Amino acid sequence: MERRLTAILAADVVGYSHLMGEDEVGTLERLKGCRRELIDPAIKEFHGRIIKLMGDGALVEFASVVDAVQCAAVIQRRMAERNKGTTDARQIRFRIGVNLGDVIVEGDDIYGDGVNIAARLEAMAEPGGICISGTAFDHAVHKVDVGFASLGEQRLKNIADPVRAYRLLLDPAASGKVTAAPHRPGLRVMILAGAAALAIAAIAGIFAWQKFSVPSRPSVAVLPFANLGGDPGQDYFADGITEDLITDLTKLSGLDVIARNSVFAYKDKPAALADVARDLGVRFVVEGSVRRTGEQIRLNAQLIDTATGDNLWANRFDRGMAGVFSVQDEMSREIAKALGMQPSAVESERMARPPTNNLEAYDYYLQAETASRSVLLAGLREALTLYDKAEELDPAFAEAFAADARTTVYVWREAFNDVMQSAPARKRAYEKASRALQLEPDLSSPYAILGIMQVVNRRYEDAIASAKKAVSIGPGDAEAQAALGYVQSYAGNHAEAAAAVETALRLDPNLSPINREAAGLVFLLQGNVEKAIETLERTRDDAPTVGNFRFTLAAAYVRGGRLPDAKAAIADGLRLVAGSSYVDSLAGWQMTHAHFRNPQDLAILVNALRQAGLPQWRFGFTPDEADQLKGAEIASLVIGHTLQGQIEPGLQTAFLQIGSDGKAAFRSTTRLVTETVYVDGDLLCEQSENLFGRPDCGHVYRRNDAAGKGYSYANTSKVFHFTVVQ
Repeated sequence: MERRLTAILAADVVGYSHLMGEDEVGTLERLKGCRRELIDPAIKEFHGRIIKLMGDGALVEFASVVDAVQCAAVIQRRMAERNKGTTDARQIRFRIGVNLGDVIVEGDDIYGDGVNIAARLEAMAEPGGICISGTAFDHAVHKVDVGFASLGEQRLKNIADPVRAYRLLLDPAASGKVTAAPHRPGLRVMILAGAAALAIAAIAGIFAWQKFSVPSRPSVAVLPFANLGGDPGQDYFADGITEDLITDLTKLSGLDVIARNSVFAYKDKPAALADVARDLGVRFVVEGSVRRTGEQIRLNAQLIDTATGDNLWANRFDRGMAGVFSVQDEMSREIAKALGMQPSAVESERMARPPTNNLEAYDYYLQAETASRSVLLAGLREALTLYDKAEELDPAFAEAFAADARTTVYVWREAFNDVMQSAPARKRAYEKASRALQLEPDLSSPYAILGIMQVVNRRYEDAIASAKKAVSIGPGDAEAQAALGYVQSYAGNHAEAAAAVETALRLDPNLSPINREAAGLVFLLQGNVEKAIETLERTRDDAPTVGNFRFTLAAAYVRGGRLPDAKAAIADGLRLVAGSSYVDSLAGWQMTHAHFRNPQDLAILVNALRQAGLPQWRFGFTPDEADQLKGAEIASLVIGHTLQGQIEPGLQTAFLQIGSDGKAAFRSTTRLVTETVYVDGDLLCEQSENLFGRPDCGHVYRRNDAAGKGYSYANTSKVFHFTVVQ
């Protein structure tokens, strides 16, 4: 039986039997016209698939719940226009219900509670209206140009549990609004309320001078500043100005600032400020431009209240490059003042502190930041080289050391050995993060980095303390919140992990792919499979060339009952990594995720990946288990001997020289590793500073080939075909 999560739209014609009784031929013709000219084009526009058509209704499936809700709104709005000038007796009006739920797939049809809930919601809708479920609302809110009125929890026929329901507000003036469910007090409550009303009225008179509502915490998005210099090679400089302004504003404790990843989704993509505000959940937007000509810069910026369209502040700065940091400080202060905020003395001092006094170092740093966000390994290599240059020019440049540590820990965490081997990457990340904190103890990112590295080393309480410290310093830092979620998840604290990643996603709706993957993993282990799949699919779409993310998505698909999708994700992942990542096998996945405090968490994921078809060993190696050697045979075969042979892929020449004390060296045309080799049960193990310092164990198999007798050794990192040199 195949199951999948899908968005279902159910629609029917209001008063169909009455319309047919009054004018059967005319009703059918009008219905055909509606479908041909309005409904079918809308379904096609939003990528829907018609499951079935009945005389008075339809069932349509969508891959995206946002598309389903948008399609429903378009149909009802267009029908309202179409009905203008038509007598009530001849008007065709629809009721529509939308649900996101699990369905059973049988041929071209779908069944199950997911469909039934959509049908029940459709029956609840007003003529010309739309009702959607809570699961659909959770995904569509702020992403569709409608408002929502909560109907509370509803008991639906033949549905075991209550279902949250929402009515769509189709009036354009209601777009973005969410109204609460109406409260229906009991009789006793009404009597008490009546008695209390007199007292409240008296008290209200006393406090009538006070405002009736407390202003909400202000929130702002800084859109990417446009590069007006005419040289695309200077984009990194305009981006750097944007990022530095974001960083400065996040130092204001009373302000929510949307993170870099989310605002940069709008780079070179003109968008209405109202749409930006709705999509990012902010009221205020900063936009501007930079023109750099030689050693001169001209910077224009303005602050806009998207609720009113008012321009609250604007300024132009003409300075030499030497004044770039004073410009940033002035701009931050003026924006804070326009928002009615008064920075504390500490905040003012932090905002005024320039990141470096060396402009050449600053330039290298900005270039490194651009390169570090490349999805290509070459970009990561370039970034590390540029950070080195910035740090060499200014050994007190704390933000450069912190950014270096952030990029290096990404390389280490994802085992990108083509960029830097695990051991030197780990050492570099620790050193750079520690140096950043020595220079500037109130930076949040180095603590987040230390938390990640500590949890990988199974120092759970230290990791939690470091990640919490990062969040206390930078509560508006999305990456710090994401790091706390990662740490809490591996420490087994799933509720705390979910709360942290929800905050990260609020601060940065376009969270970076690696942090979004971690968020998806958090939701998966928390048991929220639907949200995990949605999050991990977004990760896949944001980083289409990174295969590592496909494996976590495959595990989520298995948990969601979507085995064909899981198998396809595994195939895509294996194709994309092409042997360049340890997570291309079950053995490798277990190794790189072995720092779960609760073994059952890892077991859930590994079992799901096994069902999805992730192979046990790398490079398609599938030995005959009957050829597996026992521990005593392995020990006598390899300890104190030199093993000579070839490794996959490409059958490069390789040697593993093992002393009688287990001290060993492995070398190939591309690798040289010193390590300790030992036998554990029936496993041959290698332990070095690579692979997070964990033992890399695997089986040895006897084989026969054209070259004569030999052996194959498979573990997390290699498949080594060898003979023993006597």
